[in-house]
Amino acid sequence: MPFVDFIVNATATLNLLSLTKKYAYDAPFIFMSTNKVYGDNPNSLPLRELNSRWEISKKHRYFKGIDESMSLDNCVHSFFGASKSYADFIVQEYGKNDGLKTVCFRAGCITGPNHSGAKLHGFLSYLIKTSIKKKKYFIYGYKGKQVRDNIHSHDLIKCFWNYFKKPRIGEVYNIGGGRKSNCSIIEAINYIETLTNIKIRKIYKKTNRIGDHIWYISNTSKFKKHYPDWKQTYDTKKIIEELAYTFR
Repeated sequence: MPFVDFIVNATATLNLLSLTKKYAYDAPFIFMSTNKVYGDNPNSLPLRELNSRWEISKKHRYFKGIDESMSLDNCVHSFFGASKSYADFIVQEYGKNDGLKTVCFRAGCITGPNHSGAKLHGFLSYLIKTSIKKKKYFIYGYKGKQVRDNIHSHDLIKCFWNYFKKPRIGEVYNIGGGRKSNCSIIEAINYIETLTNIKIRKIYKKTNRIGDHIWYISNTSKFKKHYPDWKQTYDTKKIIEELAYTFR
């Protein structure tokens, strides 16, 4: 539904920026962007298939995670990703062109105990909820070894708070679990089985979702450099444990 995506993500953001400029020029403007602005470019990285995940060489520049230098061009974004890309750019423009205190947080997977995970959004929440309640999970492509990083809402809000206290103009940050908090689908299911003593039936579909990332870990170094007081408190196991407790 490209028109709906554009109205919600692009037009609404433009309206909010215009109103902020007119009525609250000095207010920090925090935009929740997405790693989908990079489209499927991460899939062109030289990934290796390991026992439970896809991984990148420790010698590669992106081993610590994908930073803000990754290209946004010549790739498949999805209509959602394309609409978020426009919003991302216009948020930057109101900062760099008009001087508003704007920031784009390009997030990996956001989660937390109140996350209403759905089939196409909210990867970890939906996986845990479905695995515990239905004792089965559909895996689409890449043998279930595709890797996601996961940032807890508590840690993300702390990012917002640090920026709010000391805003910058027209900034962009990749934000996510990074190397501290990431997992493949298989690794997540294995840990849920260990944690809950439930045997989960994994149903494999060979065809991957269009534009799906094989491996995505966020490099949060830029944000940490600008805001050294920010500390990440949740790793993937702690997140899974909290979600499992919520859904049981």
